[in-house]
Amino acid sequence: MLDHILEYDTELFLYLNNLGSETWDNLWLLITNKLIFGSLYGVLLLYFFYKKFGLKSVILLVVVAALMLTFTDQVTNIFKRGFERTRPCRTEGVMESMRFIAVRCGLYGFFSGHASNSMAVAVFGGLLLRPQHKKLIYVLLSISLLVAYSRIYVGVHYPLDVCCGLLFGVISGILFYKLASYLLLLLNRPKININ
Repeated sequence: MLDHILEYDTELFLYLNNLGSETWDNLWLLITNKLIFGSLYGVLLLYFFYKKFGLKSVILLVVVAALMLTFTDQVTNIFKRGFERTRPCRTEGVMESMRFIAVRCGLYGFFSGHASNSMAVAVFGGLLLRPQHKKLIYVLLSISLLVAYSRIYVGVHYPLDVCCGLLFGVISGILFYKLASYLLLLLNRPKININ
């Protein structure tokens, strides 16, 4: 059963990966770049957080978001070392039939850290900003899906790696949204003067 799932996963990867063309390669490399695309994503959220919550709360949200990203990264690494699923760009029988345009190819790929991190940020930010910006969560989720697909496009993750990363990102985003909401309540609770 598992062998059939992995076989379908490989077939789907090759199909999706080979849809790419040189015309679009630079765009997808930009989307998959954590430093460039992640910075734009972060600045956008910081702006909205500041407008809604103010400076004191933004500092708290940045700390919680940093903890969330550290958490998703570390859990991703535990899974990668635990499952030791070789990335497509390192798998014989796959790498000969695919397009590889990424800057580098790590060793293990299950599950995608890019997918989990981008989805966690989308869910976290979208839920926090939902009351004032109801449609923003859809924009953030769309950006996360683009980042996730970019990992298949550049040749470093199978679709199953990406889907599991997205699922874990949703879970992380919800957990850290709940933590941030609780901490914001504590931070902004009115002080009672007993005098």
